[in-house]
Parts: sequence; C-alpha cells; structure tokens
Amino acid sequence: MNQIAFLLVPGVHLLDLAGPAQVFSTAGDFGHPYTLSYVAERTEVPSAQGLPLTARSQWPELGPEDLIVVPGWRVHPRVAAPVIGEGVLQALRDHHARGGTVASICAGAEALGRAGLLDGRRCTTHHDVQDELARHHPGAVVVRDVLFTVDDRVVTSAGIASGIDLALHLVATRHGPAVAAQVARDMVVYARRNGGEPQASAMLRHRSHLDDTVHRAQDIIDTRFAEPLPLPALASAVGVSDRTLTRLFSRATGGLTPLRYQQTLRLERAEHLIGHGATVDSAARSVGFEDARMLRRLRARAG
Repeated sequence: MNQIAFLLVPGVHLLDLAGPAQVFSTAGDFGHPYTLSYVAERTEVPSAQGLPLTARSQWPELGPEDLIVVPGWRVHPRVAAPVIGEGVLQALRDHHARGGTVASICAGAEALGRAGLLDGRRCTTHHDVQDELARHHPGAVVVRDVLFTVDDRVVTSAGIASGIDLALHLVATRHGPAVAAQVARDMVVYARRNGGEPQASAMLRHRSHLDDTVHRAQDIIDTRFAEPLPLPALASAVGVSDRTLTRLFSRATGGLTPLRYQQTLRLERAEHLIGHGATVDSAARSVGFEDARMLRRLRARAG
C-alpha cells in the first residue's frame, strides 16, 4: 500500500473519509509514507455534513500493492442511494483483478457489492444497512456485530469510527503492530478495537490509558519484546525506579507487570507463527525463548 485512493461519493460522511486518511497520513509521519489521492465522478463532492469537497476525476496509476477505499455516505429511508457509474465500478473490479486491495467504510460496501466484489466473500457494514446489503447482494456473506472483515483483499468495516480500526489493522498488517500502536497513540486512539477476529493486537489492547511513563515503557517493549529486558534497565530508560514502574504499569494495564506484558506479546507472535506453519520450537526461538518449555506453559495457561 504505497498509494491510497479514496473514492468519494455524493453525501460522503466526513469521518468515514477523515479517520482512515488520518491513520495513513500519521503513519507517514513515522517514516512509512503514503500518497493519498481523492477521486470522484465529479470534481466537486457534497459531504453529508455540508462541507464541500474537491476531488480529481482521473484515477492515479495503481499497482497491486495499492489500496482503494470507498468511504460511506448518508443513508436515509427517504433519500435514494447515490448513483455510481459503471466506469467507477469497473475501476474497482480492475484494481482487485490486478491483485490490489479494495476497502469500504459503512455504506461504502454497497459500491463493492455493485462491482460484484462481495459475491462469496465475508463482509460487513453499518448495522442500519446490513439487511439492505444482504438483500441487494444475496451472494455476499454479511457478518453482523463485527467492526471489520478481511476476505481475499476485500476489506469492509461497520462504519463511521470503525474505519479508523480498519486502517490501523491495515497498517499493522503491512508494518507490524508496533507501528499501528504508535499511530494509534499519536491519534489518541489508545484502545484500538478488534474486528471480531483474533488479529487484535495486545500492543493496542493494553494502550487504553494516559500514563506517559507506561506508554514509553511499552514503546520499548513493543519494539524489543524478543530481547531480554531486565526491569532495572527498563525502569532506568523511562526515568523511574523499578518499584514505581511496576506500580504504574500494573495500574495502567489492569494488573500486568512489564514482564507479563512482554510474555503476552511473545505468546501472541508465537501463535501467529505457529498458525502459519512454524513448529513450536522454532516459534519459541523466534520470539526470544531459549527453548519451547516456557512457550508451552504460556499456551497452556492461555488455553
């Protein structure tokens, strides 16, 4: 995902657009730059909140590594859904056929459905229009009560603020959860919600606090969790005593010590490796355990 192209439809919700755009823009501030572009059938696009937007009418050149995002629009029973031209729908189909990823926020899933990209795939949308999406596109597998789904490079989210969760997930997938945690923290979105899937990262689950000392300690652990991190060295790095760091850490994370937090990250990464074919022994070594016995104990405890 070097380029992110946002397809703007009349009545677009500003937060559907701005939330993911801010995630990718902030990732660029931390050394992972993206080129953001905004495309529409007409260069002037009215938003649902009344702010007029300006877009380009020509698509940028997109490769398989790039992403198209369709933000949602205002849905009202007395207002017809926006017309989306066949040329735009073909652009969505072509990008996916070339190996690219397409994503939708909220009612934007309707555009993916009209392009035929939801047939046989898991998807979701805002709870107000889930029934409508299922009725319009009977070949789609509409999943309810989740924040986002990912199926064969088709990514859909429930709507509004969940677009931020979706974008953070994409950043975590490409750059690792530590980068996503860094972006979330900078956006003051410490508690990234999971998508109803097991990909939720402990790095983000335990960021729902405002203790800067603990965040700095977590920054170190996040990037070096496979290394030995003695408590005295960690405490010294953030400028407090061992006892103070342990007390602050436990209070901020709901009872975790720095060591237990590190073990949680190691276990999560090991489970990911095992799920992708690694042996328990090799996974244990990859995440910093000298042998597999500790990993087996942690897996048994978690199970």
